[in-house]
Amino acid sequence: MTANHIRVARRFRGPPQSANGGYVAGLMAAAVNGTVTVRLRQPPPLDIDLQLVGDAVVELRSESQRIATAQPATLHWQPTIPPPSHGAALEASRYYSGHTHPVFPGCFVCGTDRAPGDGLRIFAGRVSEPGEPLRVAAPWTPHRSLAGSGTVVLPQFLFAALDCPGFCAVSTAGSLMLLAEFTVKLVRSVHPGERCVLTGEALGSAGRKHRAGTALYGEDGELRGCAEALWIEPRGSAAD
Repeated sequence: MTANHIRVARRFRGPPQSANGGYVAGLMAAAVNGTVTVRLRQPPPLDIDLQLVGDAVVELRSESQRIATAQPATLHWQPTIPPPSHGAALEASRYYSGHTHPVFPGCFVCGTDRAPGDGLRIFAGRVSEPGEPLRVAAPWTPHRSLAGSGTVVLPQFLFAALDCPGFCAVSTAGSLMLLAEFTVKLVRSVHPGERCVLTGEALGSAGRKHRAGTALYGEDGELRGCAEALWIEPRGSAAD
């Protein structure tokens, strides 16, 4: 059994007092080869030392508490609809619900309060026609800092980018949902400054549980990564 330590800085928050789930999933995925499923058992805390323990199944722990698990997986969902153009995604982002009904305005990925170069500022708005399953899209040009000392965007930021468009695809304006499970397959690298497009698609709901598929495309329109997520509305919501 191996053990490592990670600490999630407040910069990478989702809700005000916990980490962005996609970002944490990306950190955990470094210990798992290939496609990975991460199950978030509770909100990942910020600014404290966490233990990453295990081999085949990796657990993220805070002392005796299990925060999340990660293990190799197969991604069954694949995007079947061609992505919109960067221009169409840019137009869609004008209608991002967070502009008028922010849920987590400080979120590292989709928070409108985050400055360029600090947050990812991925604002996904609707691109599907009325009567169709909800699909959203957003443009994204990764900042140079997301590559660290290298030349390509670090995987944890690709995981993060694939997170929030799924929320936008299954939530109604102002509704609260939390990421419970995230299966991610990265296909190719992304470079800083590359004009990318992200898409999100509603895949079905059952009570408080909602599934979404997300995809990331490079400037050439080719797939860079995709994911399937399970989002859950907290108890006491309108879905109960």
